[in-house]
Amino acid sequence: MDPGSEFLKAQVNNALIQHGAFLFAIEEHEENADDPRFRDLCSRHIPNMREHQRLLMEYQSQINPDATSGKTVIGAAVGVVRELADAARESDFHRLVHDIVMARQSEDTFKTFREGGKMMGNRTLQEIGDIGERHHDAYVKEANRLVQHMFVEHVQGLDGTTRPIVDARLDTRR
Repeated sequence: MDPGSEFLKAQVNNALIQHGAFLFAIEEHEENADDPRFRDLCSRHIPNMREHQRLLMEYQSQINPDATSGKTVIGAAVGVVRELADAARESDFHRLVHDIVMARQSEDTFKTFREGGKMMGNRTLQEIGDIGERHHDAYVKEANRLVQHMFVEHVQGLDGTTRPIVDARLDTRR
């Protein structure tokens, strides 16, 4: 493991790539998802996620002025997302499940930054972590509600806008 500042630089770079992949995914899904609720979820959270990416890039430039450019990091993230997207092409449901996994991973990273920043007295890292963790938690909560609805709709063969009509005479659950 790299000692001291080299470790911090590596972790911030990893966070940039990881979070950049998530950001790229939700930007893609905002444009290409079939389900309007999924597109709307992405639209509502993209501004916060862009802000997190900006904060991470700004912090990276503070701790490592010689760091690779943001474009290189974004390029690496795009490559990761494209590889992962191949596995999640099946449906909006599968893409959303994958987005939740990436959001949780970023949430954990931000939580680590928040708590580590607190312990080290690094106010900037703590604040970046706090903001990122809270926003990712909010995204995950909303995304989980949506994926649960989508799950039920898929099981019941619904399209997300219609509800089943249950004829009491045919309902065998009684």
